[in-house]
Amino acid sequence: MEALGPSDASRVGGYRLLGRLGAGGMGVVYLGRDASGELAAVKVIQPQYADETDFRARFRREVEAARRVVSPWAVPVLDADTQARAPWLATAFVAGPSLGEALGACGPLPSREVRLLGKVLGRALAAVHEAGLVHRDVKPGNVLLALDGPRLIDFGIARSQSSDETTLTSADVVVGTPGFLSPEQAQARQVSAASDVFSLGCVLAFAASGRMPFGTGEVEAVLYRTVHDEPDLDGVEDDGERAGERAGTGRGPLRDLLKRCLAKDPDDRPSALELDESLIEDTPPATADWLPGPVVRLIADRSAEVLALPGIDDTEIVPDTAAGPGRRRALAWAGGGALLLAGGGAGLWAALRDSPAAAPPRSEKAARQWRIGVQADLTGPGKAAGRAQERGARLAVEQFNADRDKPFTARLEVADDRGEESRAVTVARRFTGDDDMLAVLGPTGDKTALAVLGVYDEASLPLLSVSTALFGQYDRSRAPSHFTAAPSYGLAPAADAALLTSLGIRRVGVLWDRSGSLAGSELGVMAHRMFAGNGLGTYPRVVPRGAKDLVPVVADMADHAIDAFYYTGTPAGGAAVARALATHGFDGPRLIGHPCVGEVFLREAGEAATGWETFAPYIDPSAAPVRDFAAAHRQRYDEEPGHWAVEGFDVVRMVLGRLAESSRRGSRPTRAQLADALGKGTYDGLARTYAFEEDRTLKGGSFFRYRVADGRLRYLGPTPSVA
Repeated sequence: MEALGPSDASRVGGYRLLGRLGAGGMGVVYLGRDASGELAAVKVIQPQYADETDFRARFRREVEAARRVVSPWAVPVLDADTQARAPWLATAFVAGPSLGEALGACGPLPSREVRLLGKVLGRALAAVHEAGLVHRDVKPGNVLLALDGPRLIDFGIARSQSSDETTLTSADVVVGTPGFLSPEQAQARQVSAASDVFSLGCVLAFAASGRMPFGTGEVEAVLYRTVHDEPDLDGVEDDGERAGERAGTGRGPLRDLLKRCLAKDPDDRPSALELDESLIEDTPPATADWLPGPVVRLIADRSAEVLALPGIDDTEIVPDTAAGPGRRRALAWAGGGALLLAGGGAGLWAALRDSPAAAPPRSEKAARQWRIGVQADLTGPGKAAGRAQERGARLAVEQFNADRDKPFTARLEVADDRGEESRAVTVARRFTGDDDMLAVLGPTGDKTALAVLGVYDEASLPLLSVSTALFGQYDRSRAPSHFTAAPSYGLAPAADAALLTSLGIRRVGVLWDRSGSLAGSELGVMAHRMFAGNGLGTYPRVVPRGAKDLVPVVADMADHAIDAFYYTGTPAGGAAVARALATHGFDGPRLIGHPCVGEVFLREAGEAATGWETFAPYIDPSAAPVRDFAAAHRQRYDEEPGHWAVEGFDVVRMVLGRLAESSRRGSRPTRAQLADALGKGTYDGLARTYAFEEDRTLKGGSFFRYRVADGRLRYLGPTPSVA
């Protein structure tokens, strides 16, 4: 929870506001306390949206829906005013983590605990359905774990089951959270209570195995699998207890019940009440003691934090007393002639090289120390990218601190999450719990990033990611502090398509190996779409996860009159494809998704890798705009910078610039204020210009072209921005 800012009210209705719990697509959620001392989560629509008919109607519907649900396992409405100038809703405050956070921190639940969780959530959904509603967004983030048991929350997109109710969404809009949507939601069809049962089945499968039953990755890939593929229930165990059989009911174990919940046909799914009855367990008591010990401790820690509430003095509105603009020295690069402002992307290399240690502070303002974190994989599978970003960030902080006119002294704190999801959550909690931590660069990989988004979002701590850029499977409006400072991976095939079109290619063989990463899945879906959208013919092949022999697939593709080839999957798979194409004598353009290119691909493909090209989101250290950075890196670390070092430098310099602007106005920004400043500004970095859309994704999409020659990637230059 963050302290109230100068622009926040001190009271809403009968509630004294104690702090900010977070911000979503419609407004801000505060922790409030009424005259009796009862705590509440007070959701207030932001003024700029309150006058919009659609937003006010959606908020009114949320209140009406929530009031009609009566269940000990659903969060009740305490009060509301939908007609106020800034409409608000107060619900009981649940002092506990979300199910998603608990699973990320503590791992999957044992099967008995999953069955108990299924019973209480089944009863909560039954109450929703008895009120004539469909929740439509059942997911781990909407299940809170309290000391007295789980609670289903967020009826913001719930609507009546009757077909004649007017909805705010059009018929072709997919509503909900990919990965937990039913097939009918994924196809934007009308939904019924059975849709919620499907979503609950996804939640329980995830809780039991730690795996999404329809995978992760680009949204369209997840939706396609939801509609057409069978669920992946590997890891769902029953601990040898065939719950239905021991009770003499003839019903099968947990895995069989989840298969029924995840049936494609809504008529084949059990109702929420039938789900409850099928889980033969005693109804859990109104405590959290039935959950595993680590989860109970996490819940207890969250509850204990509530006892340390901030002060509740009335908020004063402080006028903006910005000081005059500070002096900004223009310095030349050590090896170049262009003059660049100290606050811009070029930096203070002359000062850094001349003064390796920061000069002593010249004033009390300059002596202030504000922290920026780096969460990176420094010793795991992504250590090359993680170490490169960490070193770029260090250079940025050292450069900033070398300026005698700096408004404060920056401090960098680095934590190694080893590329492990559970450790990543631990690091995120440590960073978010540090009141002096104002922003974090990282994490390095997609899976660790997805694991920690909820933690950073709850703390409103700006998280800026440069080597992860596929987050289609979560609602970005619920993570307003997360910035993807690299173009979406799904845009890279647009550069591939432009190149192939310029070469006069008519038909491309597209091979998507589903053994690849999340990024590979996104590239596979988007490549087929981008190529077709640019008038290129395609011969697509998709091989299942774990396929070992790709040679017959490659031979089939080469025999189908293709004159170019595109592969996305794994580095080893890319190497096998390269060798197979070389053996087949194929010499047309060969493109590969950038996550597949690296040491493994180059080593295992050998000479067959020569000529393969890729479009990557990272600039090469040999590029002209970053040569002075590369020289400074060599001087500092005695080696060439790795890919992602420049981007790490850029992002930290951007954060420091925004903090410096605020400090020179005489104020230290809150985390939310810093996120707002980052979202509104534009920063000219070394690799690219950084400006963000409203959902905190990077505007535009510049990529960099590489070709394999002499056993290594050779930089060919940037591409025009794609959108």
